[in-house]
Amino acid sequence: MAVSVDGVTPRADSIMPPKAPLAMPVQAFGVMPAQECTPPKKRAPDHAWRIAAFAPAVFMTVSLCVAIARWLSDGGVSVLEGVVVALVALTFIWVSLSVSTVLVGLVHRAWHRAPRPMHPRSGRQTVALLMPVYNEIPWEVFGNAAAMVQDLARGPQCDRFTLFILSDTQDRAIAAQELRAFWALRARCPDGIEVFYRRRAQNTDKKVGNLTDWIETWGGAFDAMVVLDADSLMSGAALRQLCDALAADPHAGLIQSFPSIIGAQTLFGRMQQFSNAVYGGLLAQGLAVWSQSEGNYWGHNAILRTRAFADTARLPHLRGRRGGDALILSHDFVEAAMLRRAGWAVRFLPNIGGSYEETPQTLIDYALRDRRWCIGNMQHLRLLGARGFHAVSRFHLLQGAVAFLLSPAWFALIVIWTLIGAATEQTLSYFNASNPLFPAWPTPQRIDGMVYLAFIYAMLLMPKLSGLITLALRPRIRADYGGWWIFAATGLVEIVLSVLYAPVLMVQQTLAVCAAGFGRTNVWAPQNRGNTGYTLRQILRFHWVETLIGTAMAAGIGFGFVSLWLVPIALSLAFAVPLSALSGVQVGAGRLAPFRLDSPHTLREPRIVARARAEREVMQQQVVQVRRDEPAIAAE
Repeated sequence: MAVSVDGVTPRADSIMPPKAPLAMPVQAFGVMPAQECTPPKKRAPDHAWRIAAFAPAVFMTVSLCVAIARWLSDGGVSVLEGVVVALVALTFIWVSLSVSTVLVGLVHRAWHRAPRPMHPRSGRQTVALLMPVYNEIPWEVFGNAAAMVQDLARGPQCDRFTLFILSDTQDRAIAAQELRAFWALRARCPDGIEVFYRRRAQNTDKKVGNLTDWIETWGGAFDAMVVLDADSLMSGAALRQLCDALAADPHAGLIQSFPSIIGAQTLFGRMQQFSNAVYGGLLAQGLAVWSQSEGNYWGHNAILRTRAFADTARLPHLRGRRGGDALILSHDFVEAAMLRRAGWAVRFLPNIGGSYEETPQTLIDYALRDRRWCIGNMQHLRLLGARGFHAVSRFHLLQGAVAFLLSPAWFALIVIWTLIGAATEQTLSYFNASNPLFPAWPTPQRIDGMVYLAFIYAMLLMPKLSGLITLALRPRIRADYGGWWIFAATGLVEIVLSVLYAPVLMVQQTLAVCAAGFGRTNVWAPQNRGNTGYTLRQILRFHWVETLIGTAMAAGIGFGFVSLWLVPIALSLAFAVPLSALSGVQVGAGRLAPFRLDSPHTLREPRIVARARAEREVMQQQVVQVRRDEPAIAAE
């Protein structure tokens, strides 16, 4: 690849280091590989934590299903009512598991207030920082990279780091900007850290192929690799912590950090950022407690043992619907299962600070990302029977698919419950014309129905309330938010917004599951990371299904055919278009504190985030100043 930058055409071999090939054989799901490593045996407390997470979830689900079945059994349980019980079991088990996971995280955090001492690390590692990119904004990617290497150079250098920008960009204009940004980054790179850039002419197998190409060509020179996304940002301290954890644990093949969301300025983005900061930590803590050495991989902000990954985790293609090969799209979950199958531990360290990522800024961008993820996660169902997978690894795969299957299950439950409730809906008819002075109070059977619905709603909100209460008990957190009432008000705003947007997301995910089920695949396009909104026409075209359903439900409620319990859902769906437009409104500079949806990273911006913003501005100035007569990229 020859590219002219400021009149200089660098040689291709000046961009990458000498080759260090590493074999990466394709694995098979039906063949059990040799055990490369034996993780330490589980202790009694390890089993106890896992039981503490799953047993209460199963108990609560069974109890609720039995109670609802008894409530519906007056006069016999019809087929429709039996389906309701089955759907309650399917949906509520995951709700209750999230609640018990939060509670396990709370108990574990209180039990182990001080972090456990890390085992002494052995030797000096060679670590590659890998940033795969595909048609991204160059100055944002390279600005983040500049901030990371500069922050990394500030601390102790126990390991040797090398940064690789692995481009799959197909847009030639963006590729020219990438190369300009690379030379600007290399010129400003601190001593002791090298930076390289490689662009593939064809993005074969997408991100999986991008990383595979690097491993097979240069992976042999590196003990470990930190996989990043185009929007990833990690402080030097966070990177060193991951490296220390891997060096101290010879059984670990992969260690995943918990990325915090940064950079949100819109209403929808701030809502996710607040939720991630306040509620996500407890869920992550509980997940780490019960997953133990059978953790999961989220595809970025994680460190992997290079040779272990190469030996065990190259995924085969699946057989497509029309007989051809199909790429495994949500590859990260599967790669974690493959590593664990070969005996390597996959761990989750949620308490490593300084690990960040960005999030979709609008409701439409979030739904589009969900569509891409849904296609890949549905493939996980085909891999549940893979030979040698650990039971917890299979559960992670199932959980990835169920995350999307829950939406059509909830939708079906709402529809069927509406049909049952509409037939006996008299709970709000306390007075009648024949006896207007004396109310006819609901019978115990009808009260039971309200109680069950209220219990389900309370369980849905329990993780959020637990996170709010836990943080509100900390004086420093209350002070950071300007007092407990601002923190409580912000939490209330986030809960209300979540309730409003949840039905719209439910319908969107249901559509995504149906599209994936019928084999309609969408192009795996790069995520829109900007704050730009959409026109009214675009929003109407995107949300016409929700609007139609919500309008029909509202009409049914008006005519008495649909239960009044569904008024919030009907209103949310009917007003999907204005809600979607509202999602892209900039709220970061708002005057009313609760509606800014501030989180710790907006109130006290981390140093690495401020440095990255400054580096992106500098990089943009250097990249955008392109002479009109600058030659384009030559033929590959």
